[in-house]
Amino acid sequence: MRQVILYPGEDGYWIAEVPSLPGCLSQGKTREEALANIREAIQGYVAALKDDGLAVPEERFEAMVVAV
Repeated sequence: MRQVILYPGEDGYWIAEVPSLPGCLSQGKTREEALANIREAIQGYVAALKDDGLAVPEERFEAMVVAV
């Protein structure tokens, strides 16, 4: 399981990124599409690490919402 940050991009697309997997990000026209795409990106990222004999980083982020 990975935490995903999801936010609207400047071009109207939704951006999804995984802080615990540097460089692992995707996008979609809708939130749902962005989430489906990031699931696929996570699977590919982890598979590539394993294929290269590299360790898969553990989830290490904790998200919080701060009211200001």
